[in-house]
Amino acid sequence: MESSNRHFSIIEKLRSVEHVSVAELAVETGCSEMTVRRDLDQLADQGVLRRVRGGAVSLLLRGEAPPFGVRDHEAADIKERIGDKINDLLADGESVILDSGTTALRVARAIRHRRITAIPLDLHSVNVLSDAPDVRLLIPGGQMLSGTLSLAGHLTETSLRALRVDTAVVAVCGLSVEQGLTAYDLAEVPIKQATLAAARRKIAVCDGSKFGRTGLGHVCPITDFDVVVTDASAPVDELEKMRAAGVAVILV
Repeated sequence: MESSNRHFSIIEKLRSVEHVSVAELAVETGCSEMTVRRDLDQLADQGVLRRVRGGAVSLLLRGEAPPFGVRDHEAADIKERIGDKINDLLADGESVILDSGTTALRVARAIRHRRITAIPLDLHSVNVLSDAPDVRLLIPGGQMLSGTLSLAGHLTETSLRALRVDTAVVAVCGLSVEQGLTAYDLAEVPIKQATLAAARRKIAVCDGSKFGRTGLGHVCPITDFDVVVTDASAPVDELEKMRAAGVAVILV
């Protein structure tokens, strides 16, 4: 099992139990205890867990997202396909707000060769697009949040509310017809709302696992979106409800 898959497996285990042992993780992952100990040390450095004798104790809270570096490895192939699909949906000359997050980062990588105006909301995507020859890069002000390197606060919200763009690509923490779009971090809520208010076309991007999650802060109802781009692992009944509500669903 690759390290990224092992890390994801350990994180999912820690969502359901408070304590895990090195021995049981070695059996579940098929790796040596030495490898598991190294994985636990790395996840401890990222704030996912606390190391204890013979194992680890979860530091993941209900409704809280794992660290950016961990999330970047989750469903990486799906996120790459989502990025390619967004690239197909955009026209040259468009203005696009790119939300913060690991899926939006894959979108930034996919569109860096395009002739567009891009407004990224985290420094990961800013870095990817900074040397793109045909991208007009606009960076809103605001406070940088540690860990995610996302932009938030009054200055970011004010900058977004001064804009009118063609498309907003919004990352998802949790999504459903019943709960709409939700976010783990309350600081993200007004930023996502301002992003949606600034855009003519609104696209949500996420892998299928996000349909089973609900973040702490409510952002908007599902009907605020024109399109949801996800993958075939998303629940079929939820996708049908979205289509019935008038939201286009694209599977990658």
